[in-house]
Amino acid sequence: MASVKNNYQFEDLLDKHQLKKTAPRLRVLSMMYSKNTATSQPDLESVMNDIDRVTLYRILNVFEEKGIIHKVFDLNGTANYAVCHSDCGANHHHDEHLHFNCTGCKNVYCLNELTLPAITLPAGFRAEDFTLYASGLCPRCDKKNPARA
Repeated sequence: MASVKNNYQFEDLLDKHQLKKTAPRLRVLSMMYSKNTATSQPDLESVMNDIDRVTLYRILNVFEEKGIIHKVFDLNGTANYAVCHSDCGANHHHDEHLHFNCTGCKNVYCLNELTLPAITLPAGFRAEDFTLYASGLCPRCDKKNPARA
């Protein structure tokens, strides 16, 4: 993920999306930009215990609607959220990249640098969303794996 932005950049991001600059929104942005993995609402709740669950849910919801973050599911079906790094916009995400689920540490990584092939659907099908998942071991967990060849 991108390097951590400062509060002025977060304020500009909120302005760009016509969102009020509140302390909880700025904190959520700071936390999400500081991670190199997707994160779940329960994980955010555990480190942001001064932001109540409903407020955090609403922040994540509006950030997703505005194209600031996108939702990706882990191997257990839990929704995780990751920062959008492309031209995502209101109600339209361009997160057509590989989502890697590590079976060791259970983290979800957005592999934005991979170029995915174009997918042509059969006649009559129209895709409204596209998600590609892979699972295995991330580099950190692979190094810990003694069975590694």
